[in-house]
Amino acid sequence: MNRRTAIIRHSAIAGVDEAGRGPLAGPVVAAAVILGHDAPAGLDDSKKLSAARRARLEPAIKDSCHWALGIADVDEIDRINIFAATMLAMTRAMEGLCAALQGDPADVLIDGNLTPAGRCEGWRWPARALVGGDGLEPCISAASILAKEHRDRLMREAAQRHPHYGWERNMGYGTKEHLAALRTHGPTPLHRRSFAPVAQLVLL
Repeated sequence: MNRRTAIIRHSAIAGVDEAGRGPLAGPVVAAAVILGHDAPAGLDDSKKLSAARRARLEPAIKDSCHWALGIADVDEIDRINIFAATMLAMTRAMEGLCAALQGDPADVLIDGNLTPAGRCEGWRWPARALVGGDGLEPCISAASILAKEHRDRLMREAAQRHPHYGWERNMGYGTKEHLAALRTHGPTPLHRRSFAPVAQLVLL
């Protein structure tokens, strides 16, 4: 561990955000980011950025910041529910970030109104929830971009194996196209059977 890393871990603030709480298929992905001194300009809520802008920012964030990803898969979502799985993904992202830093940041900012503190075993960091934080705090904005870009890439890859559902366009969300394909072809192993539109079809 060099001196710069030691300074970063004791003074820095990490931003955490997730992508994929609402879709009917695919994992939930979280990212944790500590901004570097040369972090890219123009960071914002990933949903407000164009796909082209996000694609440019993702490698710039990875090259200039400390970051890690955490994933909770479909089986975990169905077993423990999507909220708990989101808290788990955030915890895994922070564990990965702190392992790389060999220490903990001073504080963690999380997009939303709840944190994993007391809600996920293994969460050990001081944390503050910030509603709309992905548009207010650049470190959370960076996390939102990394989480969304990684999850979108996973869904595009999954679309090649399951081409009927339009995941390369809807990323697993319950669009008319996706719901029509579900009725015609049934659920895949990547569908969340604990979500009502999928569960209803499984019971038919």
